[in-house]
Amino acid sequence: MDMITYRLADDARDVPALVALYDGAARWMLENGIEQWKPGQKDEAHFRRRIVERETGEVWLAETAGRVVGGFELWWEDVPAWGEQPPVAGYVHRLMVDRAHAPAGTGRAMLAQAERRIAEAGREWSRLDCMTGNPRLRPYYEGAGYTVVGEQPFKEGAGGSKYSVTLLEKRLVPAGR
Repeated sequence: MDMITYRLADDARDVPALVALYDGAARWMLENGIEQWKPGQKDEAHFRRRIVERETGEVWLAETAGRVVGGFELWWEDVPAWGEQPPVAGYVHRLMVDRAHAPAGTGRAMLAQAERRIAEAGREWSRLDCMTGNPRLRPYYEGAGYTVVGEQPFKEGAGGSKYSVTLLEKRLVPAGR
């Protein structure tokens, strides 16, 4: 597998690549009968806001051979899905892969990178959610060591839409322990 490197996204140069990653992943989902993301649903303003609000989270890019092949958002809280929680977890969102250029295994490699970053921050849980009706993501995350711990039947999305998500988590060993 080609060497994957990771870096924090920069709002000045990386926002168009993040929008393209999101739209590409959304198109792939639709082509494969997965009702989750829609092209155009996350615009430049969304990613720019996520990048500059460093106290609430981080946006990471995966690169190989000088090309962006994936990205993800890492949040330090996720009240809409998980409710108020003590600061013991990092929340992985928008795990996106450029299927035309990413080496096989890039999604799992990015998930492992997110877990390392969460542990470096001294937190012991990696958490994420996926739409309850998504037939591929739950087994994918369970295969990566995540356990289903519940559902949030009324998560509120953009524009006030409500949908059901499955909540998954994985215990980590925080750095220094």
